Amino acid sequence: MTGFGFWRRWALIAPPFLWLAGFFLLPLGVVAAISLAQSADAIPPYTPLFTQGPGGLQSHMALDNYRLIAGDLRAYANSLIYAAVATTLCLLVGYPIAFAIARAPRAWRNPLLFLVILPFWTSLLIRVYAWIAILQPTGLVNRALRALGLIDAPLLLINNNFSVVLGLVYAYLPFMILPLYGSLSQLDESLIEAGADLGARPARVFCGIVLPLSLPGIAAGALLVFIPAIGEFVIPDLLGGPGTLMVGKVLWQEFFDNVDWPAAAAVAMVLVALLTVPLLVAQRLVERHGASRP
Repeated sequence: MTGFGFWRRWALIAPPFLWLAGFFLLPLGVVAAISLAQSADAIPPYTPLFTQGPGGLQSHMALDNYRLIAGDLRAYANSLIYAAVATTLCLLVGYPIAFAIARAPRAWRNPLLFLVILPFWTSLLIRVYAWIAILQPTGLVNRALRALGLIDAPLLLINNNFSVVLGLVYAYLPFMILPLYGSLSQLDESLIEAGADLGARPARVFCGIVLPLSLPGIAAGALLVFIPAIGEFVIPDLLGGPGTLMVGKVLWQEFFDNVDWPAAAAVAMVLVALLTVPLLVAQRLVERHGASRP
């Protein structure tokens, strides 16, 4: 009976592990192997890692691609800055929205959440092109400001840092609002009422009760925004212009313009290593918060 129970447990937990191994670890291992190869005029366009020579099996692995990346880290620095700024702004904008939805009458919550996710019904590419029409010198914003007499010359609202951050915040704001709403909607109202009854001001209640209890939602929302934003390609390419350098754009150029798969694979592996740090920090934060709760 004990042996049957052991195999039954393994039968239940094995499929998720096999799924992760087949669709995550194996492709990641392939990318890591390609990053150690050299570019070549062949199909596929890289040299094999091992060949059979007169003296036996010979290795051709090299770290040249990683040395090239270490010499120019601007794309990673820019991506980290853009993603961090966008995540911070999404939190500052999304928290009040999520809090308002969580405190709204129950009959209003689903329609309000529907409005939050409504942009997902349209392709991101179409929405980015819509922002181009809004922000360009002859776009809606500049025409409205000139009609009101507020400006004499068009403002430069596109092909700069402002447009990139604006596009990232617009695209990923729902990813911040939804987990925040999940945490805020589960708050025990009696705790807030108890704090008010004890004479705490609203700011004190928020900082001492609401904010700590919503930390898991903040951590989840920050990860859902930061991770895709750091590898974004469409928004910096269309709204940032040719001068905007981010990791997603470098990957595209190496894969499709330069056809240098090993260099692109090395860029991707360094990006995975960078993203592992915030994941571990967020996991530790959530575990500590869970352990501190009664």
